[in-house]
Amino acid sequence: MLPIRRLPRGTPSRRILQIARVRHLSTPSKGPCTRYTAVTHPEDVASVTASVQTLLNRANSYILPVYARPPFFLSHGKGAYVWDTEGRKYLDFSAGIAVNALGHGDEGVAQVLATEGGKLLHTSNAFHHQWAGKLAELLVTLTQKEGGLGWAPGTTSPSNDATSPSSSSGAKVFFSNSGTEANEGALKVARMVGKERWAAKSGKAWDSPECDKYEIVCFEHAFHGRSMGALSVTPNPKYQKPFAPLLPGVKIGQLNVTEDVHKLVGEQTCAVIVEPVQGEGGIHPAEVDWLRALRKRCDETGAVLIFDEILDAIAKPMTVGTHGTTFGGSPLACAVGYHVLSRLSEESFVENLKETSAILQERLSQLPEWFPSILEPSVRGKGLILGLGFKDATLPAKLVSLARERGLLILTAGKDAVRFVPSLNIGKDEVHYAVDVLESCLSVIASQ
Repeated sequence: MLPIRRLPRGTPSRRILQIARVRHLSTPSKGPCTRYTAVTHPEDVASVTASVQTLLNRANSYILPVYARPPFFLSHGKGAYVWDTEGRKYLDFSAGIAVNALGHGDEGVAQVLATEGGKLLHTSNAFHHQWAGKLAELLVTLTQKEGGLGWAPGTTSPSNDATSPSSSSGAKVFFSNSGTEANEGALKVARMVGKERWAAKSGKAWDSPECDKYEIVCFEHAFHGRSMGALSVTPNPKYQKPFAPLLPGVKIGQLNVTEDVHKLVGEQTCAVIVEPVQGEGGIHPAEVDWLRALRKRCDETGAVLIFDEILDAIAKPMTVGTHGTTFGGSPLACAVGYHVLSRLSEESFVENLKETSAILQERLSQLPEWFPSILEPSVRGKGLILGLGFKDATLPAKLVSLARERGLLILTAGKDAVRFVPSLNIGKDEVHYAVDVLESCLSVIASQ
């Protein structure tokens, strides 16, 4: 499945709520909003309070400085909004980098955490617990229903017998702690599968030094994680250079270049790893026909096709001892995952998501027309993973800073873009307010 990124609804004021509703129901504006050009959430040194400076001093003293963060501390959130320790309210269009699907402080999630946290926090994978199987079944059956894993859209499991080994058509789930860890597991499995397929074809032992089916194909602007294996298929010198040499046998291709697929993926390829929508690399979506060409070529060469959707790996064949994790698939995590995924798959939720996504895309698509000297001509991405490209690579960080100083949290993406990945249940009013702030910030940039 392609993830389509992501309350009780709160709005900055009744006046803004009314403006947003009027805008949603009326004809498009004739020009960009300039209502929010003034700074309301200052970040200059003089504006940092003594209490915040104390927190900053502690963090700087004891936390490894691997992240660049603004000078405030978030304390709590509700729906699409978060508040800092000074009581300032922000509209969150980052959602934990496309993680908080149901926003902040969700009552249903909190209830599951409280209930299950009082039962089982951790068991390790030495023992069964009920939530892992329930979540795995839901992941597989929903993926099949949406046309994934080789099933036609709308298809249901061929067996109603939960004990039948064919009830999931062979698809299996491995739970990890992070996207990076899932990718590491997928790359390990792909190397193993490559050896086994080479051995079956050559008639030689899988551990023969003659085995050359170990190459991994990744793509420009990809981001698959920061551990050594995942970093090896993240072809960005900024991330790779300090840690070289990395995993050998990696080839780099270009996204959506169909004519290169045959040459890029060959008999020595054990895996192809690709993001259906590149996030960190700048919000570049893969074309469906190109993905199909990858699928076809991987089938021809016996290569494993890995879709990095920042979800846990689904792979076969795997046996006891092939791969493992201590904390992955914990009772608490699986219970919350089951609750969240069940809600995300409800028809009414999906329909609302489609409507909200269409509104956001429509509003964003107007911006390049109003700011042609600043923005690239088209909006990038799909659903609620959307981005705007800039003609000047110094401006994305500038826009992020200006928006934050006006109470809107967004992120950069790649070298030349900003991304918008709100919670999947973001309200239409919040969408309009966010774009109004963006228009005001772009107006500030245009005037400088």
